[in-house]
Amino acid sequence: MPTPSDRTPSERRPPRLRPAPLLFEPNAPEQEEEHFFDLESITDPAELLTRSTELALAFRTAAERATDFQALAAAQLADPRRFDRLSCEQIAERADWTPDYARKMVEYGRSLAAQRKDLD
Repeated sequence: MPTPSDRTPSERRPPRLRPAPLLFEPNAPEQEEEHFFDLESITDPAELLTRSTELALAFRTAAERATDFQALAAAQLADPRRFDRLSCEQIAERADWTPDYARKMVEYGRSLAAQRKDLD
């Protein structure tokens, strides 16, 4: 009778387990309906108008604030006192803007920063 050391390397390994064959094809996951703040579940048109208007105003306000912060960041990145100052072209590339828009955002950001200093 051969001892374990007499076996070849392939005989010493435990047998490999193979996956069982599928007897059926699994169902594709169902696509969930898109839900936008549950507006699609509102059946009363007056309530739907009120709620959608509230959301539109909230998003507009959020978008305006985000734009203000973008402008402040652009102005800070373009600040000539920074040793790592970026040009408007570099800012435009980072933000996926045109260079003209980046210049306008830098100017707008500088005006916002000046307003904040006046408030302090």
